[in-house]
Amino acid sequence: MQKITNQSLLQITTWLEDALKTSSQLFFVVPNPDLDGNRSLKTWLDLAELHFCKMLMPKPIDENYVQITYQKLNQENSFHTAKVEAKEEKYGTESIFFNINKNEEPTFLHAYKKALEAVKVQERKHVLNLGINKGDEFELIEQLISKERFDKIEFSGIDHSQSALTYAKERFPKDNVKFYREDINALKSLALPKADLIISIGTLQSPSINYKPFLMSLVQEHLNPDGAFILGFPNSRWIDGELIYGAKAPNYPYSEMSLLFNDVIFAKKYLQQKKFRVTLTGREYIFLTATKIGV
Repeated sequence: MQKITNQSLLQITTWLEDALKTSSQLFFVVPNPDLDGNRSLKTWLDLAELHFCKMLMPKPIDENYVQITYQKLNQENSFHTAKVEAKEEKYGTESIFFNINKNEEPTFLHAYKKALEAVKVQERKHVLNLGINKGDEFELIEQLISKERFDKIEFSGIDHSQSALTYAKERFPKDNVKFYREDINALKSLALPKADLIISIGTLQSPSINYKPFLMSLVQEHLNPDGAFILGFPNSRWIDGELIYGAKAPNYPYSEMSLLFNDVIFAKKYLQQKKFRVTLTGREYIFLTATKIGV
């Protein structure tokens, strides 16, 4: 078993890269992170993620050393590459995506909660969510504000997966929460009243959406003059149930974030031109939060 003592991080990384070419699970011994002034437990967690591995619970060897186990993630087990017969059900109840709960990911939860607080969600009257799936974004709002206030807000969720929407309706059997099966490109056909908060997380970057014109139409046609936005841009991938940092661009074998930054900065500049105050937060998901100046 490999024992790591005073090797440099570069040496360790090189060894990991070579060892993982032939092994799906690695066992190695490192100085106790609680006693090591240079490498905390976070160091080994970060290394696991960077090498597309899951780190299992460390096992004490003695008071000075612990055993670390890396288990290689199955990169084929991802909704990003999953094949489905009906494209509308790529994110349905039988999909890999459906079993993901973003609200249980600390960095997502922290950023989304801060965004909801920034837009004063409890004061909104009509919340429109584009790409609602099974309703996780509404669930956190329900947890954050009082039941009395939640029941006074009109919620509209749109998605193209019938199975996910059926599940969402069972989660929210309330008259003020409505779900619509529709391609969000055809949003106008639903003739919904204008919203004063539009939420879309991980949806507007779909290849089927003409992103820039669509975003402008949301501002011009579907948002009240004093409305707000929460837009979530994925800077991550879900692999084998793990949230892995870094946007994946076509034709690159590693994380490359040019497309992500291009979309985020376009939205920021456009909304600022429309007199919104815009902030960017988050990590695995970049959250753009926009509120009208003076409101």
